[in-house]
Amino acid sequence: MVQPRPAAPTVKFVDEYCQWYKSLFPDVRSFEAFKYLHVGCISDLKRKTLPEIAKIVGLDNQQGLHHFLTTSPWDIEKLRTLRLELILQVLKGRPIILIIDETGDKKKGSKTDYVKRQYIGNLGKTDNGIVAVTVYGVFCGMTFPLLFEVYKPRERLQAGDKYRTKPEIAAILIKKAT
Repeated sequence: MVQPRPAAPTVKFVDEYCQWYKSLFPDVRSFEAFKYLHVGCISDLKRKTLPEIAKIVGLDNQQGLHHFLTTSPWDIEKLRTLRLELILQVLKGRPIILIIDETGDKKKGSKTDYVKRQYIGNLGKTDNGIVAVTVYGVFCGMTFPLLFEVYKPRERLQAGDKYRTKPEIAAILIKKAT
């Protein structure tokens, strides 16, 4: 059997962090895309779009990153579960404070899933946008994201979606995070 090639290195601390998740990805290209997206997220790019991230990590185009996010066979729930397990290991049973936040992004048009005219807290007004409910942890003055879920307005539900209010989403996320 031919051994797969090693993943291309990125930034040392990104490589070390991402190594914890390597087993979740079926092939080296998926794992590399995972690492590249992390590099893009911590970069000083003004707009963290796939084409811009592809440029700074040395890819010819964003196609591989897009494939990773849309069709690559990895399981987001396994990644979320492993991430929470790792955080709990680091905390070693020490208590944290949970913060619930709803954050929105203004969107033009209505093509993006779950976009609706709704209150967007960080804008302080009602506008066309998408909203996510996020649970953060606070430990020794450090704030870190734990989980999030996109709010799905009743009018924009898709087949298989279940309507939940923002407080219901928050309650579900709190149970998952604790």
